[in-house]
Amino acid sequence: MTRITVALGARSYPVDIENGLLDRAGAVLAPLARANRLFLVTDVNVAAAQLDRFRAGCAGIEIEAVILPAGESSKSWAQLEALTDRMLDWGVERGDHVVALGGGVIGDLVGFASAIVKRGCNFVQVPTTLLAQVDSSVGGKTAINARAGKNLIGAFHQPAHVLIDPDVLDTLGSRETRAGYAEVVKYGLIDDPDFFDWCEDNAGALLAGDGAARRHAIARSVEAKARIVGEDERETRDRRALLNLGHTFGHALEAETGFSERLLHGEAVAAGMALAFRYSAARGLCAPDDAERVSRHLAAVGLPTSAAEAHVTAAGATLVAHMAHDKKMAGGRLPFLLARGIGQTFVAKDVELEDVAAFLDSERG
Repeated sequence: MTRITVALGARSYPVDIENGLLDRAGAVLAPLARANRLFLVTDVNVAAAQLDRFRAGCAGIEIEAVILPAGESSKSWAQLEALTDRMLDWGVERGDHVVALGGGVIGDLVGFASAIVKRGCNFVQVPTTLLAQVDSSVGGKTAINARAGKNLIGAFHQPAHVLIDPDVLDTLGSRETRAGYAEVVKYGLIDDPDFFDWCEDNAGALLAGDGAARRHAIARSVEAKARIVGEDERETRDRRALLNLGHTFGHALEAETGFSERLLHGEAVAAGMALAFRYSAARGLCAPDDAERVSRHLAAVGLPTSAAEAHVTAAGATLVAHMAHDKKMAGGRLPFLLARGIGQTFVAKDVELEDVAAFLDSERG
């Protein structure tokens, strides 16, 4: 087993990565189960694929499972209210550990519910998608979506433990796997050009289910995120903001598609990263060859690299209007994650939204 620690002082927690971990989850969770009972939340797709296996791995622990609809629509006020009511009806206490078995939607929703029920109870992440395993299950960002945009209602609330079983990815569809891979590539583009080289050489094997490639990508990604979160947990400095590479453009694309299955989060991030690099090149910050290399690699694995490929035809002004609701907006100005090259991402605070709109319109042209 690989164990990576998210170092946050008294709130530090382990991230365990091991094939078959779901089959022995009870050994890890038994000390966290009050009176041998656990409250678990999942969605219909994960329940069909993994819930029986999880129950068998937790033999001897009573599992109260709440099964929600799959998809981004579950990150809503209505589902949050229903879930918190169920938690209170069951008798969740502050010392309990609620289990989030699922992808990023379930992790975000359960984390936020756990942050607010009785002013905060514990939760455990058991991520079942590549995207959740390499990104959203680690770091303590929890949220639901609002009419104005994605993840605008939430809280920082760290899990007590993260259990990652790469074997669960065997049941994941190819589209969801590719979407998760976008978040893997992100770590190379932020500050690890050697890892981006590795991604170029090994993406095919990883996406085809090669166990060694999959484990390496997950561990390398978690190590990178744990390091950054440990340095800047609440994004009060520019360090953790680097994890948002591709997200400002990507969230605008998601908003334009209604946060629906038309565009998965990882697909939006892929297009957003390609746009960020091309915008950086247009501003003279980044070599055009680097921007082209990023787009070429993402396209090679079947991910969108433009608004058009993400099925978005809106004008630049429309997309920028979505960006204006970004939670990172400060003093009327929105920081952008741009790049001076592969592995050289930085926070730019001098970007004019009108310039971004003009760039997006040039992309349409």
